[in-house]
Amino acid sequence: MKAVALTRYLPIDDPQSLVDVELPAPTAGGHDLLVRVEAISVNPVDTKVRSPKPQVEAQPRVLGFDAAGIVEAVGEDVTRFKVGDRVYYAGDITRPGTNSELHLVDERIVGAAPASLSAAQAAALPLTAITAWELLFQRMPFDADNGGRGKSLLIIAGAGGVGSIAIQIAKRAGFSVIATASRSESVEWCRQMGADHVIDHRQPLAPQLKALGFEQIDAALNLADTDRYWETLGEVLAPQGHVGLIVEPSGALKIGDPYKAKCIGIHWEMMFSRPRFKTPDMVEQGKILDRVAQLIDAGELKGTHTETLGKIDAANMRETHRRLESGTTIGKLVLAGW
Repeated sequence: MKAVALTRYLPIDDPQSLVDVELPAPTAGGHDLLVRVEAISVNPVDTKVRSPKPQVEAQPRVLGFDAAGIVEAVGEDVTRFKVGDRVYYAGDITRPGTNSELHLVDERIVGAAPASLSAAQAAALPLTAITAWELLFQRMPFDADNGGRGKSLLIIAGAGGVGSIAIQIAKRAGFSVIATASRSESVEWCRQMGADHVIDHRQPLAPQLKALGFEQIDAALNLADTDRYWETLGEVLAPQGHVGLIVEPSGALKIGDPYKAKCIGIHWEMMFSRPRFKTPDMVEQGKILDRVAQLIDAGELKGTHTETLGKIDAANMRETHRRLESGTTIGKLVLAGW
């Protein structure tokens, strides 16, 4: 089968950083689905895993997490899907990735793809949707349907992949959503996703929030730079507020006052935790994706796919990684077909 892989961890401008390879097709067993991959999207985690480091892989390593495709075969323990089903999912960081024609994935972290979306559009959603949903509605104590009524939520980096879906699910839950963005096109994107207000994360946040009438905010999702906004969020969060984080800090964080004085809840989200540690509730990820698909098909949420950069091959994959590393992408970038 065709795949895009690496053996060395190189800068993305090096043609050997990601290469086209032929690999043996895997076989489904246990809870695994064998999926014929039709489309993939690329996330910051792909670029971080691929980033330069001295180690060398003895065998080609296939990256990739988000995928949409058709079930080709099922393991003997599979109960949720059958051959021919359209599925989408975000994969498992401990297993070979989705940048291959055929891919094995545990059925428990897979959802039925939205009927109203193409494979390319569906592939843009899983990792970011799971991240936003788990963080806001499972790590933080808010109900997905009405937990935001009367509450304010600040989303730092609203135009990114996670921010794009977080704005939507937060609005649906009733939050007053303040997103951050710094360029005119990213500001407009946040508004299209449903943000009530958009402020500039390159400027001090507290004065901008106060100008909008928010002396304090009830919750915040910092989806960009944990260190940079830590002190500011401690200042603007209300007593007994909540902060959600997804980016590893570069140094130690001071978690005492004002966080201690205000009893602010600190919540980490790593969407690979459930499949990585085979938690008893792994199937929650499949359920989240099923719910998101239902909301998409009902018109309550919309896709976050912005551009398809061509078929799935090494050259297009390198260009997608390069764009992500530029830090200027909006929504999600996708590759489709072989």
